[in-house]
Amino acid sequence: MTETNQTIISLKHMQKAYGDHQVLKDINVDINKGEIVTIIGPSGGGKSTTLRCINLLEQPTGGEIDFHGENILAPGYDLNDYRAKVGMVFQQFNLFNNLDVLSNCMVGQELVLKRSKDEAKKIALENLKKVGMEPFIKAKPSQLSGGQQQRVAIARAISMDPEVLLFDEPTSALDPEMVGEVLEVMKKLATTGLTMIIVTHEMAFARDISDQVLFVADGIITEAGEPDQIFNHPQNEKLQKFLRNFRANSL
Repeated sequence: MTETNQTIISLKHMQKAYGDHQVLKDINVDINKGEIVTIIGPSGGGKSTTLRCINLLEQPTGGEIDFHGENILAPGYDLNDYRAKVGMVFQQFNLFNNLDVLSNCMVGQELVLKRSKDEAKKIALENLKKVGMEPFIKAKPSQLSGGQQQRVAIARAISMDPEVLLFDEPTSALDPEMVGEVLEVMKKLATTGLTMIIVTHEMAFARDISDQVLFVADGIITEAGEPDQIFNHPQNEKLQKFLRNFRANSL
């Protein structure tokens, strides 16, 4: 999975507060090129906020986000360039309901990357084929199942050629029978060398796909490591309790 030891994103003492409420207290992690990183943890612990800060959907209130060694929060940094290289797949798909599947995967390429219509169409079709949605190119989002919509959203994201792709609980809005099809697409994507950061509550998936697992609770990364360490030999008491509760609820 991991391509190199080249750090692509580094979070240094990242913080996020809403007024007096400190959601992220001190987030520190290096993410290497080609690495698959999953973020797990209890609700309200800061998982999704960490991801949204990386994508600047939320503005951090302290610390640094380094991209290829440069602090993107520093004055004068080209944030448009950063946003073009760091894509995101949301819980709720966020497709354009007035556009068909193919157009959903073309519009960003044309507007942001300035690709020609023919080039955008070629790339969109290639990526829709990868996620098994090529037969539905003329369908509108409302005509698709949740799992199909999420696969289109993934095709749209990778059509933008991101260096890093963020996933914010991509299966949480899906019916149980649709979860597998989306996870399967993500597993295939993980073999392509794309750097992926995934917030998920699918523990078996996190165990199977990850190079690095981060357990986020109380606004900090309380434990980080390879899947075997996190799931089979957890050191932190909160992580041990989290996994016990998860296993009990899964029975």
